[in-house]
Formats: sequence, C-alpha cells, structure tokens
Amino acid sequence: MQPLTSQNIESELSYAYLHAVASAAGMACEICGRHEDNAGADARIVAWAPFKDGGYRTEVELKIQLKATVKTPTMIGDQFSYAFKGIRRYDDLRAESLTIPRILVVLFLPSDTKEWIGHSEEALLLRRCAYWVSLRGAKASTNDTTQTIYIPPSQKFDVEGLGELMASLSRDVIPSYAGVKEEEE
Repeated sequence: MQPLTSQNIESELSYAYLHAVASAAGMACEICGRHEDNAGADARIVAWAPFKDGGYRTEVELKIQLKATVKTPTMIGDQFSYAFKGIRRYDDLRAESLTIPRILVVLFLPSDTKEWIGHSEEALLLRRCAYWVSLRGAKASTNDTTQTIYIPPSQKFDVEGLGELMASLSRDVIPSYAGVKEEEE
C-alpha cells in the first residue's frame, strides 16, 4: 500500500475541517456517497431549529463541494480569487434548479506541509481557514477546464458563519453568486 499523496492529505484535511466546524455548531455532517459525489456533492450538513433570528423551517440541509489548496489566496479587489478546476463541477454548483442548496468550501492551507497540523496536550490545531461561496446563478464558463471564482473573505466557514448560513436557509433565503462582485483580473 502506498502512502497518501499531498493532494489526498489536503482533501482529507478539508473533510476534517468541515466535520469539526459542523460538529461544533451542533449540526450533523456526513460524507456523501459515490453517486452524490459524481453529482458534485462531497458532504452534507443538516441543522435543526431553533435558529438564530428565527426561521419557520425546523430542519435544513446543505450540500458541500470541498476543495483544499496550498496556494496562497490572491486578493482581487476585496475578494479572494480562486481557480476552480472542473467545469462539470462548476456547472453542478451554479445550477438554480436544485432543491438542496450547494456551496463550495475552500480550505487554504500553508504551503509548508509541516505547518498544516500542530498539536500539544492542550490543542489540536489545523492551520489556516476555509471560506465558502455559493455559485448558484453564476455565469456559464467560457473555459474548458478552469473557472476563476471570487470568494468574499467575510464568508468564513466557521461555527458562527455556518450558523448564520443555516439560519438563512431556515427562512428560505438561499445564497447565490449574484451578491459576489466579479472583478476583472
């Protein structure tokens, strides 16, 4: 058996990050099966009422496409620029016809693999941060392999941000890419 590649480890750390945040927020998190993965969903989060600022739905669900990268995020204007590889996945995420909303979560890891994880008797530390963006309603790509997308730094994928996102879903407010300003590079 061969050891995991660096890219496999990045992927596994993104799952660990997602699961840790969802668990700390009191939500269920599960890895999607092969069929959902083929349809662009790596994981699913389910949350239950009560939600911050109310909401009439008592259970909401969100599907997640995970990405991890060691490339330092580039700021274009006031947003992160990210090269999303896989136009089919991009199209899955931008679809407006889906019942269960989907978001992209990108974990930015340090470039030095020795800095990814730190631990002591008092803490387990996964360095850097993940951010989320909804591509729902984004324009069709004119490229064959990669699409530049923009992620607002305010959309941290953390306990508070996930709680606010799920509370919005409980009020039928579905995030879209319309609120993200696309910059000219």
